[in-house]
Amino acid sequence: MADSAEVVSTAAPKMAPKVRKRYPYLIDLFIRLVKQKPLGTVGGVIVLLLLLTGIFAELVAPFGYNDIYVGGRLEPPSARHFLGTDQIGRDLFSRIIFGARISMYVGIGASTIGVAMATLIGIISGFSGGRVDIVIQRIVDAWMCFPALFITLTIMAIVGPGVVQIIVVLGILYGVGASRIVRSAVIAIKNNVYVEAAKAIGCTTPKTLVRHILPNVMAPIIILFTINMGAAILAEASISFLGFGIPPPTPSWGGMLSGEGRRYMLQATWMAIFPGIALSIVVYGINMLGDALRDLLDPRLRGGLGRYAGVGKKAARVHAKAIGGRK
Repeated sequence: MADSAEVVSTAAPKMAPKVRKRYPYLIDLFIRLVKQKPLGTVGGVIVLLLLLTGIFAELVAPFGYNDIYVGGRLEPPSARHFLGTDQIGRDLFSRIIFGARISMYVGIGASTIGVAMATLIGIISGFSGGRVDIVIQRIVDAWMCFPALFITLTIMAIVGPGVVQIIVVLGILYGVGASRIVRSAVIAIKNNVYVEAAKAIGCTTPKTLVRHILPNVMAPIIILFTINMGAAILAEASISFLGFGIPPPTPSWGGMLSGEGRRYMLQATWMAIFPGIALSIVVYGINMLGDALRDLLDPRLRGGLGRYAGVGKKAARVHAKAIGGRK
């Protein structure tokens, strides 16, 4: 009996379940994105290429966005001009690259302003409750009754075209509507035990919001940022297509599809096809990345154990085998 007890005691440590090494949160999120969400990884690569292209446009583009190639009017794609030229001889590939910079500015800028507004309005409305919540939500209801394109075109007609104007207008437009999502997340967690404990020890309202409420609603805020980024790029393209966006000669994908793009699209199809493809790929990549982040960050879509669900299942299987081996 003593010998068998020694065998069990010496074998037990070898059969102990192995727990996966814990990485920092962002590294763990990146690893899970690559392993579990291949389309989200592709979307992340597309977004990264958009950012790098916008930042290093002067180094990537073979020509300036307004350089005119003499004698190269409506030239089809060739070795010299990869995507052809437009109606006055400008390189289309270079203009698409510089148009990526405009899309990057608008997407990141409008999303940042929109998320900041949505977070501020949503946290105040959801945490305060009562009359404050009712008044704020009725204002949000009134704002959302107006068509988004109508509000955007009206404000742009008043303030005039420009990158900064588009960023501010789109940021405010998306921020007010998205505040409802943040408000819902705040209402879901404001009655939790840790919030009540913070109030019991005398924690002030601003400190409670910053330390306990804001970190627990970061998942929907990050998802809102990615969703608004794609929507802002599409909205900027629509505004520029209608002539209220980026003034020429600064290239914008929506502006390249309008005017000359429509006029010469039958004679030079590349003038309308390539900007449209660039716009579609970028928005697709942003949406795929946003969907993947939603699945990875929302614990309701991953089970009760959250990001450690796989670790718990693996440990349970190893423990069951260890018990079976002992028998």
